Parts: sequence; structure tokens; C-alpha cells
Amino acid sequence: MHPLDPLSAEEIDLAREIVKSHFEKDSAIRFPSLVLAEPTKTEVENFSDTNFLNREVLAVIILTEKRTSHELRISLSKGEVIKSRDLKNEQPPIYLQEFLSAQEAVKNSKEWQEAVERRGVSDFNLVQVDIWSTGDYPIDGIESSRRLARGTSYLREDETDNGYSRPLENLIAVIDLDYLEVVKVIDGPAISVPESSSRYDAKSIESHRPELRPLDIIQPEGPSFTVEGNVVDWQNWSFRVSLHPTDGLVLHKVSYDDEGTKRSVIYRASLSEMVVPYGNPSEMFFWRNAFDAGEYGIGRNTGSLELGCDCLGEIFYFDALIADDLGFPETIKNAICMHEEDFSILWKHWDINSGLSEVRRSRRLVVSSIATLGNYDYGFYWYFYQDGHIEFETKLTGIVQTQLVDSNESEGSYGKLVDDRIVGVNHQHIFNVRLDVEIDGSNNSVFEVDVIPESKEDCQVGNGIIDKSTLLSTELEAQREIDPSVNRVWKIVNPSKLNSLGKPVGFRLVPQASQLLLAANGSRIRNRAGFATKHLWVTPFSDEELHAGGEYPNQREGSDGLPLWTEENRSVEDTDIVVWHTFGVSHVARPEDWPVMPVHCVGFKFEPTGFFKRNPSIDLPGHKGHCE
Repeated sequence: MHPLDPLSAEEIDLAREIVKSHFEKDSAIRFPSLVLAEPTKTEVENFSDTNFLNREVLAVIILTEKRTSHELRISLSKGEVIKSRDLKNEQPPIYLQEFLSAQEAVKNSKEWQEAVERRGVSDFNLVQVDIWSTGDYPIDGIESSRRLARGTSYLREDETDNGYSRPLENLIAVIDLDYLEVVKVIDGPAISVPESSSRYDAKSIESHRPELRPLDIIQPEGPSFTVEGNVVDWQNWSFRVSLHPTDGLVLHKVSYDDEGTKRSVIYRASLSEMVVPYGNPSEMFFWRNAFDAGEYGIGRNTGSLELGCDCLGEIFYFDALIADDLGFPETIKNAICMHEEDFSILWKHWDINSGLSEVRRSRRLVVSSIATLGNYDYGFYWYFYQDGHIEFETKLTGIVQTQLVDSNESEGSYGKLVDDRIVGVNHQHIFNVRLDVEIDGSNNSVFEVDVIPESKEDCQVGNGIIDKSTLLSTELEAQREIDPSVNRVWKIVNPSKLNSLGKPVGFRLVPQASQLLLAANGSRIRNRAGFATKHLWVTPFSDEELHAGGEYPNQREGSDGLPLWTEENRSVEDTDIVVWHTFGVSHVARPEDWPVMPVHCVGFKFEPTGFFKRNPSIDLPGHKGHCE
């Protein structure tokens, strides 16, 4: 077993029993989180098959009868809890059984039932209740220290219907998750519910376009990658893959075999947090600001993938083993998909004098998973290319969050009509990816590189183009924003490793144009989601700094995570650093996004710059078969 291997079923069982023995006998315990406590980098680097491996687990638990929460660090080899902390001012993420129990509590509430009946609905079984984290907004008459959630309601024809086409407007249930009871119903003016449905399943669509002819991806000799446990090797790339309950898809130990030398690129790559703030100040929406990783868990909400639909071709699947709410091992079948894709041409030149043409096709390796968080589905994709670069992409799809209005003339300013009396509410999806970079070693530095015109004083002809590199030496200097007008990128280099031209080896982070958090200064969501106010953050490595929004964003008041950590203004020059990249989508809905949204993609590239002595794909052999 390798130190970075995911927890086995036996280890999850052992951790659960250690937790149970730590508390009073027969305590009712729930496990919002139980994950591998990753070993230090030194332990990983020094590991060999002959070394003793002390595996540790980090558990966040709730004693449901005592209504207390605790964070425990567990030594599996010692069979004991080695460190514990009471979570007095933090709330663990909401776990699956809480969602289900909260839905039931809402439907059993007499006050909620009366409010639903006033909207012309008598069959409560046809009402879909969505449970949301309540954020840090005060609720009149409710103590903020309680473990709370809010429920919104939608009418469906049956359990397969698209409830978002018929929201029960101006109705919110506030639930105490500790006692599983509705403590308040916020009931505003009722709006008549549309009779029409907006189903999107194939059976409900009246007419279909002609079917496409078959497109079969066939690799008679099998795929070109190899897999051993969780280690993948493909076209000089090597990495470990796993699924983290909070982060979702995680890559470790990303390296490139450069003519027989294994060169490190990234130690750990993961989504560290994402926030979805809604831009409608009404009672129904102002509090909706989902921290999907920290409040719910990307990995815990990852679904099983299907051959031919979610992935296409010669597929290799990784199952994921996580702990369920009771601390028992649960397998997510086919949680991670891996396959190769043809990706047009990689490079080409036709020599007009000789008439000779050289071309190589590009093939990329795709590693992906898909998580469903409420009405949205998110595909997380890592792409590896033969020219030595990497891409990360999020594919957003699912159903837009809706508001019901009296008439189409009541559309308002905070959304757009997507159907008759149905408004898709304006919102953002903001992601932060954590890159624990390791460019040819652990000590790295970051430069901001802008491409600018040379001044007329320095270039009389006026056509000079230069790149301006600025060292970002401290945390505050490294809080940066994109600037497409100067083609801004951020270059991570190893100052102590020079290439054949005498320059430091490096990779550059190439961002896409995207807006940052639009919420006003001083707003509660801006304080909670401070990471979303800058496109770039750089910090010195710390084992305890894993999530851009802090470890416990659920109901947290005020700032945590990157804005707090970087107040120290630590040095990030020629040291072990972590690069955090924020990017996202500002979504103003269209009718074309309804009833289900076509995929929208956002992400970034991570490209070698002086890392190799030449184009690393120059050694690809000429193509045979159908290319001839």
C-alpha cells in the first residue's frame, strides 16, 4: 500500500470502530466526513515497501443525541484517537440523511402544509423540497448557533417531472437539523402555479430529429495507457488519481518522463472550493450562496458514469470508496472515467518548395467525474496532452434555478424569462483550483507576464512587442487579476533548475477571461467567499491549508481561508508554494438554457515554458492506417 492510496474498506471500518470506542457506548454518531489524513511530503518521498506505514484518518462527526460536533485525527496503526477538537463555532457539512430527513420534516409541518394548500396544492407527495445551507444570514427569532437549513418547494406531476418549472413562490421552510423540525415558515404572497410542464426526458419530447449514424470509437489493441492501482502512465505522463469526499477528483504526483528522467510538475491538484451566489435580493434568493465543496461535498455527490453516454470509447473506470453517513464503506461504481480522445492535429507544416508535408495528430488523455449538486450537474475534466501541457475544464449543465412571476411583464431586473412566467435567476459559478506545484522540485517562484508594446522612445519604428515579467515575491503581491488586454499569464519557475538555454524551467498558468465575485464590498457573501475576489493567490505550502474558503464554510460568519491566511504576507519566493486559481461563469439565462442547460465550459491551461529543450512531441512517429 502506498501512503496516498485511498482508504480501504477495512480501514474505514477500523476508523469507525475507533471513533465509536472514543465516545460513550451506544452514542448515535453520524459521519459528515471521514477521509485519509494525507501524510507529509517527506513521508511520501521517503516511502518504500520496507517502511512502516502509519495511516491516519481525519473524521468530522456529529453526536446526534448530544447535538455536538467534533473533529478527530485517528491513528489506524495505534488504534486510537490521537487528536480531537470540539467544533463549537463551526458547522460540519450537511450529509445525505440530513437532506432526506429535512425534506420529510418539511412535508410533515402543518404550517408548511397550510401554505402549500393556499397555493392550490393538496397532494404533498407531488411537492419537491430542495434543502439548502442557510448561509450566515440572521433569521428573525432563530438563534444563529443552531444547525439550520432552508427548504424551497416545487410542484411536480409525478416523481419524474421537472419541478423547477413550477416553483411554489414566496415559501421557505427553516429547518433545525439537530431536532429535524421546521422552526419557521416564511410565507409570502401566493402566485398561481403554471399548468404546463417542462419535461426533458426523451419520452416526453413529442418529435425527434433523425438519429445520427453510428460513431464507434474502436481501439483493437486497447488503449495506450497503463493502470496499476491508482497510478496512471500515458505518453510520458504519470500521476495518481483518487476521489476525495470534499474535493472530488484529485490528482497526485503528476510528473513527466523526459528522455528517461522523471520530472515533477504538480504534487497535488484539486478543486478546493466553488461558490454559487445568486443575484436576486428577494426573500427567496438573497441567502442562496452554495459552497458546494465545503457545505455538501463534491466527492460525496459524485455519480456513477455510464459507457456511451458520460464517456465514449475504450473506457477505464475507477470505483471510489468513501464512508457513508454511518461511517460504513460505500462504493461509488464507475466514479471516475478515463479514456483517450483524438483531438485534431498536434502539429503540421507543408514545405511549399519541396512539397513535403509533416503532420501529427493529437491524442489526449481524459480523466473525469461528474457531481450533481441540487439542480446543477458539474463535470470535472483533466486533460493531458502529448506536447506536455495540461488542461482543467468544468462542464456546467443541469437545470437553472427558477423564480415564478405573476406575468411575463413582471420579469424584473434579476433574471430572464426562460418560459411562460418562469424566470431563470441571475447567478455566478465561481471555482477555485488548488495547484500544489512542484516544477522540477519543490522550491518555485511565480512571475506575472504581460505582453505589451514597446514604448516609442525605445522603438522608433513603433512595432516593438515585449513581454514584461514581474516577480510576485509575497502573498499580498501575488493576489492578482486577469488582464486579457495584455495577454496576462502567470509563470511558475524553479530558479535553481536551468534549461539548455540557461533559463529557469517553468510552466505557465493560462487563464480564461472570467468575472470575479460581483457581490458588493461589505456584503456577507463577499466576506464569506473572499477567495472569489482574486483570480490568483499564491501561498507557501501548508498541510492545513487545503480549501480556499476555509474548512467549515457551512453557516460560517465572516472570512476564512485564503484572505485570512495571506494576511501574514509570507514569502512565496523560491520556496514550496501553492498556486490557487479562481475562475467562473456569470450566468444570465436564455430560453435556450431551458428546460435543461446545454454544457457550458470554463477552465484553464497549464503549459510548459522552457521546461523542455524543444517541442516534446517531435518524437511522435508518423501516423499509419487511415491517415495514409
